[in-house]
Amino acid sequence: MDPRESFTIAARSIRSHKLRSTLTVIGVVIGIASVVTFATFGASVESEIVGSIADSGANNIYVLGQPADEEGFEQALQPLFTEHDIDRLSELEGVEAVIPRGSIPANSVSHGGDTVSIQQLTATTPAALTNETLVAGRSFHSGTDEVVLNRVAAETTFEENITAGDEITVRRTGETVNLTVVGVVNGTAGELPVGNFGPQPQFYVPADPHYQAVVESPATNARQRAYPQVTVISEPAETLAVTEAIETYLADESDARQLAPAGVDLVARTSGDFAEEISDVIDQITRFVTGIAVIALVVGAIGIANIMLVSVTERTREIGIMKAVGARNRDVMELFLLEATLLGAGGALLGLPLGLVVGWAATRYAEVGFAFAPYWTALAVLVGVLVGVVAGLYPAWRAAHVDPIDALRYE
Repeated sequence: MDPRESFTIAARSIRSHKLRSTLTVIGVVIGIASVVTFATFGASVESEIVGSIADSGANNIYVLGQPADEEGFEQALQPLFTEHDIDRLSELEGVEAVIPRGSIPANSVSHGGDTVSIQQLTATTPAALTNETLVAGRSFHSGTDEVVLNRVAAETTFEENITAGDEITVRRTGETVNLTVVGVVNGTAGELPVGNFGPQPQFYVPADPHYQAVVESPATNARQRAYPQVTVISEPAETLAVTEAIETYLADESDARQLAPAGVDLVARTSGDFAEEISDVIDQITRFVTGIAVIALVVGAIGIANIMLVSVTERTREIGIMKAVGARNRDVMELFLLEATLLGAGGALLGLPLGLVVGWAATRYAEVGFAFAPYWTALAVLVGVLVGVVAGLYPAWRAAHVDPIDALRYE
């Protein structure tokens, strides 16, 4: 039988049962749309997070405590890196700057009669806020009541935008502090690139005098400020060598090694390390959720197989007439298989744009940029077509083996 004629007959059969065909295709549409939606959203979140990590600087090395198990998470947040450690890290070859970071608990911040809740201020040094990250004003000076905000805090957190020269009031447990805004930075000023799906308001204050976490340094036997995280900025060509030198120092000589509780490992990670780890986690989540969505495709395949079996029964006499006028078993099988394939392909073509639209809406809701997932999209369409083929195999085989004499007698 001519392929064009088979296509015409298959399409005419589908059109003659519009409602039944539509209900059958819906299962495939839902499956394809679900796969594309979850894959697109996963790719968008991954792109947003990895992009923000890349923006934080390829030569940033994050030195911190990492829990060996889930129970050690809170212990890893303890201040471990003393000022002695910071001085020694600064002396390593290839190091341009060492920036400590600590958290100061806070309850709320007010500006212009508007008050919002916050969890913390970030205590650091003026070196953390460079000309590359500043978009307005300047960095703060040590020993002052000055504060630098990121653009989210300055432009969207309060009803009135905050500019350099304005004042904000921070309420902490037991005290209220008035701080003068001296600058605005873009992004998160090179902070540890984990924990947020989107930009969050950040408030940076000088460690001196606001940060009060102190410990006794094992190396000097003197009480010093200690921080839970240190960012080491290396010369771009020396990042790998500096990372190895930091790891050696942490393991052999550092105060942090003696201060770290059991179950906490000291690590030095680059932006690339974090990007790779986060990408792996998001990929695993995407595969898991997408795998669940494939169940809808299985339901769609069952629907196609069911409707094709019904079609074989309804068209038994037609099959007998086709065989009586010379149609071979292969021709009949090709006709019914093509009809099932058209149902699967139709569901894939309808489910693809629907999945992209829903995925785009999900990224708008989550406030992340839209990213297309070509691999998963192509795979979803291919699976949709294969669903039609696989679901139509048995009905097509059954139709091809209908006895023509019995078929002509069928009523």
